[in-house]
Amino acid sequence: MNIAISSCLLGNEVRFDGGHKRDRFITDLLSNYASFVPFCPEELAFGTPRPSIRLVKHDEGLRIISNKTGEDLTCMLETQNQHELSRLKEVPLTGIIFKAKSPTCGFGSAKVYLPNGHGEGKTDGLFVLTCKAAFPHLPMEEEARLLDPWLRENFIMHLFAYDRFVKFCAQHPTMGGLVQFHTVNKFLLQSKNEALYRDLGNVVANHEKHPFPDVLEAYGALYKEAIACKSSVSKTRNVLEHMVGFFKKTLEKGEKELLHLMIEDYSQKIIPLIAPISAIVLLAKRYNIDYLLEQTFLAPYPKELALRSHVDAGK
Repeated sequence: MNIAISSCLLGNEVRFDGGHKRDRFITDLLSNYASFVPFCPEELAFGTPRPSIRLVKHDEGLRIISNKTGEDLTCMLETQNQHELSRLKEVPLTGIIFKAKSPTCGFGSAKVYLPNGHGEGKTDGLFVLTCKAAFPHLPMEEEARLLDPWLRENFIMHLFAYDRFVKFCAQHPTMGGLVQFHTVNKFLLQSKNEALYRDLGNVVANHEKHPFPDVLEAYGALYKEAIACKSSVSKTRNVLEHMVGFFKKTLEKGEKELLHLMIEDYSQKIIPLIAPISAIVLLAKRYNIDYLLEQTFLAPYPKELALRSHVDAGK
């Protein structure tokens, strides 16, 4: 999959001071599963090194102002924003990772000022706003937020879920294929948003006998909305308990009690999510419950990323 990333996060020396902000999670781990498309509108517009800039809120909207001269540089930056956007549109992207706090790329973390120099809170950088308008359903984050284990796990799950649907649509999908796609993703979708999960089931059931292209379009819109939702400990616990229900005729009393205890310990943040999931996988293999083994919820991304091994990966 292709992920667009602020160039400085890859170690490229394009920041205003001539430095970089290489992110090891991105370059050392995520790089094993994705190709990166670097971007930096600021470097194209103003070169490197360059005077720092700030976002200023005017009546006509957000403006980019030079901290050194006070010059309005908005038009110069917007030209390069559109240049970078056009380049990104040529690539089938799975997601975007922005540089935090940047007036161009801050994802909700860019400081915005009033003309008198007083702070006015935080907002999206100008290139983030451009990308949000152009790619409304694409997974997006900034690297600083990925330091939070819960946000990191949710974002990576979002990336791989989005990528699965893109690949499904590229393989000449059929109605039967869509039913199978929904079936293996049921518990993942339920862990994200119960209501949307049920709506997606109704779309697949297609009681109104809509043409398949219409069904696929409706499913895709709801699927992308659902996978963008954040999971939670309570929603995940509910899914785990549903999975345990598949063992009600096979497990011995002690095995059931142990499984429920592990789920309870997970909900209390005593053990990480990987513990009850590993137990469910082991038991599903022992009792040949293929329906569970096929669920993407159990392995939504490569296990080597180990994002479910930390108790703080759930909220």
